[in-house]
Amino acid sequence: MRRAIFGGSFDPVHKGHVSLASELQKALRLDEVIVMPTGISPFKKDMKRRPAGGADRLEMCRLAFADMPFVTVSNYEVSQGGVSYTVDTVRHFHGLYPDDELFLLVGGDMLMSFDRWKNWQEILSMCGLAAVSRQTDGADTENLEKKAAELRKFGEVIFVKTEPLEISSTEIREKIIKNCDLSCYVPQNVVKYILENNLYRE
Repeated sequence: MRRAIFGGSFDPVHKGHVSLASELQKALRLDEVIVMPTGISPFKKDMKRRPAGGADRLEMCRLAFADMPFVTVSNYEVSQGGVSYTVDTVRHFHGLYPDDELFLLVGGDMLMSFDRWKNWQEILSMCGLAAVSRQTDGADTENLEKKAAELRKFGEVIFVKTEPLEISSTEIREKIIKNCDLSCYVPQNVVKYILENNLYRE
C-alpha cells in the first residue's frame, strides 16, 4: 500500500486543499491520503489560538473530502493535545503500517527549512517527502532542486507539480468576517457548516 500524510491547519479547509489531495493521489498512485488537521504547530505556538478548534476543523475536513473514497481524515494530532511535532506523527503511522510506502506532503517553503525540523533525519528514514512544486515563474525551482539534492542523501524526495493556489485560509477567514460569497473557494457543505456554527466571526 502507498499512503501519504497531508497535514495542515485546514482553518478552514478549501477547494485548493481538495484539489491538491486529488493531484497527490494521482501523481504518487496512492491507495490512501491521510488528511491530518494539526494540533499546535511548533512554528505557530506563540500565535493566538486558531479561530476554529480541532473538532470543527476535523468536521469541516470530513465534509470537504466526503466524496473522495481514498481520503481518510485523521484526528491523531488533534487528539494528542499540545504541540504537534511531525516526527511523532510519522512514527505513529510508520508503526501502524510498517510494510507500506509512506510519504509526507510538504510545501516548497517547508522543504527549504526541513533540515531544521525536529529529528528530520529520522523522518526521512521512515517516509519519503512529496514536495509541492507550484508552476509559477520558476524562480525558486533551482533552490528547491538544490535543497532536494541535499536531503536525498538521507531519504526520498520527489516533486508533485500543481497549479498555483490563488487563495489562502487567512483570506477566506477575512472574507467570512466581511460576509463575502465563499462558494468559489470553499465546498458548499463546508460553507453551510461555517455559517451554522458561526465560525470565524468576531
